[in-house]
Amino acid sequence: MASSESYPDDLLYHPEHDWARIDGDDAVLGVTWYAQDALGELVHYEPPDVGATISKDASYGEVESVKAVSDLISPLSGEVLEVNQKVVDAPETVNEDPYGDGWLIRIRLTNADEQAQLLDLAAYKKVVEEA
Repeated sequence: MASSESYPDDLLYHPEHDWARIDGDDAVLGVTWYAQDALGELVHYEPPDVGATISKDASYGEVESVKAVSDLISPLSGEVLEVNQKVVDAPETVNEDPYGDGWLIRIRLTNADEQAQLLDLAAYKKVVEEA
């Protein structure tokens, strides 16, 4: 069952509908409720490899839904520390809980200054309203 629309205020957002939960030098990344709702039921997740380097504003993997294949756009640069195996095995977890069990990867930040370029909740809600 899909989750209801929500956007936690403790996250930072990318205009491409990805989120980051920053904890010190690490960040957990995922897609927003809006992204999973627009895509529909996810059927496949192609993650980056652990140890890979990802760059802000660049693709770091793909999700496939019954509607389309979409690139995942990284909100921050870093080294991939962990991939959420639960989402690899059951991609629909993102539809059910995009901010909890549906997180995608955990990274070690390589440029902490990039955080300042992300959107807070109020700014992200404007992006959603204009979409």
